[in-house]
Amino acid sequence: MRLTVIGTGYLGATHAICMAVLGYEVLGVDVDPGKVERLGSGEVPFFEPGLPELLAKALESGRLRFTTSSAEAGEFGDVHFVCVGTPQRPGSYAADMSYVDSAVTELAGHLRRRTLVVGKSTVPIGSAARLAALVRRLAPAGDAVELAWNPEFLREGYAVDDTMKPDRLVFGVTSAWAEEQLRAAYAPVLAQGVPAVVTDPATAELVKVAANSFLATKISYINAMAEVCEGTGADVHDLAAALAYDNRIGGRFLKPGLGFGGGCLPKDIRAFMHRAEELGVGQAVSFLREVDDINKRRRSRTVDLVRELVGGDLSGVRVAALGAAFKPNSDDVRDAPALDVASTLQRAGAVVRVFDPAAMDNARRIHPELTYGTSTLDVARDADVVVLLTEWADFRQIDPAVLGDAVTHRRVVDGRHALDAATWRAAGWEYRALGRP
Repeated sequence: MRLTVIGTGYLGATHAICMAVLGYEVLGVDVDPGKVERLGSGEVPFFEPGLPELLAKALESGRLRFTTSSAEAGEFGDVHFVCVGTPQRPGSYAADMSYVDSAVTELAGHLRRRTLVVGKSTVPIGSAARLAALVRRLAPAGDAVELAWNPEFLREGYAVDDTMKPDRLVFGVTSAWAEEQLRAAYAPVLAQGVPAVVTDPATAELVKVAANSFLATKISYINAMAEVCEGTGADVHDLAAALAYDNRIGGRFLKPGLGFGGGCLPKDIRAFMHRAEELGVGQAVSFLREVDDINKRRRSRTVDLVRELVGGDLSGVRVAALGAAFKPNSDDVRDAPALDVASTLQRAGAVVRVFDPAAMDNARRIHPELTYGTSTLDVARDADVVVLLTEWADFRQIDPAVLGDAVTHRRVVDGRHALDAATWRAAGWEYRALGRP
């Protein structure tokens, strides 16, 4: 079985590389010649732990190569995975399906034999049915081409593990043959005992957005409790620890702080709301609007904490902002709470210097108005307040005494609840975190 992967962004490049390492012949396809050239020469165009080493291994094996030719892809592949992005449409909550539509349209014209097209992108419910009809209409092989949906569940920073041994595989299919093809395409993964949920394409589409919505709700729930704690003098850190012992609730992602960001959760829950409205069931997911609003409020409240800590006026206050990526082990700055807070502080008159272990180049492109340093100690030098915005291990392991020698005032706002408050206070720091006394 030979596989193609259409789109070599974060999802597509990871999928192509891992499937080649698992033993398949894989052709990665992208419309961007620069991206194809970089991957073909062994360079991963984004930060993901472990992936560069796997790319080198896959290229050395001869099982992986990259192209810009859809015609070559159509001739090569038995199963075609579509992995292009679905960003939020400008001026709307809706998902922009133009990239998926374009990729499927271009590929379909070159499908001249029985083959399976598999969508992995996060899409509005009903997209698979629409795209299946499009493929049948455009493909020279006509009804011999089927379309299935196989949503991805990658976590940035853990994408290799999530591809090689996921929690589950979901196959949205309309025939036994399509299921057989997918089982063959994932044979080494299934052999490890990974469960497969076989369902219809609409349910497979819904699994992805439902999972992201549940996760976003859990994160926003504990942050809503943080707002309550701020009004009552309670400690949200201890509250979360107590809740986590309840097996019905669990402790994963029950962590207060600055909230979620990135290129998936925010846009996916908004697209889900929009599609639900179109389907006439918007009322059922109306709570997601508050989930989104709670998440946004954490950013402004973090700015408020900095303002309170320095006496109310941010003009001229020197701020060391630790973090730019939306999460650690990633260079992704899409909808990053860290950069949102840093830029808001800057607009309020503060002098902000930012450092991130991996996301500096991307941050500079998105926020060129900010000043960037070369290390944690560099941005902390003479700072009036330090703000932890992305919970990188490098930042969690900082010695507060050493950092204290660099700053002008020992004040820290822990936007991620990643630091040990007692340790920092013992080192002479004024410590503040959302939802903590």
